[in-house]
Amino acid sequence: MTKADLVEEVIRTSNLSKKHAEIIVNTVFHSIIAALQRDDKIELRGFGSFRVRRRRSRQGRNPKTGDRVEVPAKRIPYFKPGKELKDLINSEGSSADSGAPTSLAEPAGES
Repeated sequence: MTKADLVEEVIRTSNLSKKHAEIIVNTVFHSIIAALQRDDKIELRGFGSFRVRRRRSRQGRNPKTGDRVEVPAKRIPYFKPGKELKDLINSEGSSADSGAPTSLAEPAGES
C-alpha cells in the first residue's frame, strides 16, 4: 500500500475531499516523525508502537575495497507490532483473503 492508496482509503471510508484526506494522512505522518525526533514513543493501541533506538558507532568495511571505515552512531526508527495486529495477520481465514475489513481498519464508532 502506498501513501496515495492510503489517501484513497480515507476518501472512501469518510467521504472527505481528496485535499482533506491528504491533509489528514500527512498530519498523522508528520506527527509521528516529530514525536520520534523528540525521542518520544508513539503507542497506537491494537496496532503497535514506534520508538527510536540508538546504534553505537562501529568499524565497518567498504565492500568494494575491503578498507575499514568508521560507521558513526545513529538513531534508527523501530516499529513493534501490537498483539492484536499480530493476531489479525496470523488468524486463520484472515480478512485479507476475503477482502472484508478488520476491526482495526473500521473507523471508530462503526461495527
